[in-house]
Amino acid sequence: MNWLTSTVLPRIRSLGQRRETPDNLWDKCPKCASMIYRRELEEHQFVCHHCGHHMRIGAKARFEALFDDAAYERVELPEVPADPLKFRDSKRYTDRLKEARAKTGESDAVLVAHGRMGGARAVIAVQDFAFMGGSMGIATGEALVVAAETAVKQQAPLIVFAAAGGARMQEGILSLMQMPRTTIAVSIVKEAGLPFIVVLTDPTTGGVTASYAMLGDVHIAEPGALIGFAGPRVIEQTIREQLPEGFQRAEYLLEHGMVDMVVHRQDLRDTLIRLIVLLTVPVTETVTTPAPKPAKQTEEKAIAPAPSGGNELDIPAPTAATRKAGDKTVAETGKADNAGAGATEGGSDADGKTDLRK
Repeated sequence: MNWLTSTVLPRIRSLGQRRETPDNLWDKCPKCASMIYRRELEEHQFVCHHCGHHMRIGAKARFEALFDDAAYERVELPEVPADPLKFRDSKRYTDRLKEARAKTGESDAVLVAHGRMGGARAVIAVQDFAFMGGSMGIATGEALVVAAETAVKQQAPLIVFAAAGGARMQEGILSLMQMPRTTIAVSIVKEAGLPFIVVLTDPTTGGVTASYAMLGDVHIAEPGALIGFAGPRVIEQTIREQLPEGFQRAEYLLEHGMVDMVVHRQDLRDTLIRLIVLLTVPVTETVTTPAPKPAKQTEEKAIAPAPSGGNELDIPAPTAATRKAGDKTVAETGKADNAGAGATEGGSDADGKTDLRK
């Protein structure tokens, strides 16, 4: 074999071969069907710049977008039984877990990390919908308990990004037991006096909505997110009525008081930082009420009791000069009587008039 066949010929063949385009070079918006360059989509945090649709995003992308300088530390989560009920439908539960782990590169749906946001400590737990629809199982309960304990240990607020189709049916009653378990985890954070903030993303339904997703001190939703317990199709089939437009969407829930605010993803970090500052930074300066001007020494002063949590205020007692014209005090009346009784002949009465009868 000479150099022509070993070197030149393979290069000539490679020039004639068609290069394959990477599969992830372009993404299609599910709402407006626009083709978006992948790198451009990542720069916009997976928000379509044509229609503003918020696409689903993974946990790692959330962490990088929220923490200062994209610096954070993952919290190690405990291992849980893989298939406690030996469940099998069309596939084994263990096979489904293997497929989800190979797809996402994570052991389960919830990831927990801690770092700083705006210089303040924060603990964030994110549900990844790509892992079996973000379904809540034993691992989810363990993750939220660890997140709550980490927040209390670091005296930091706990922020949860909810995205789930509900409880994981492959774990049966064990998945439903995570509803009270996660509720207790939330109560641990609140009893420590720390904020618990929930960000509702698309979709947040089922047992997740019925537990920790609706227990936050502040509820934030991303635009257009589906939020509810049962899906709209199931509700329509049950009540046999057509639901109003936008039912169970973030904007509809905001109008009806179910969420506190709907925030664009690019404004989410700044909003969370403001909430952390408002809810965690102690007020070191007290408002001092200015003292009143000192009254005359001849006037009596009445000291009003201080209101709870405030300063004592010196309030001068009303004097003769401040009373309305025509009002007389007991002292004034006594003076007038004494003046009338002790008047001498040729003297004057209380009104200063001369008594002509004498």
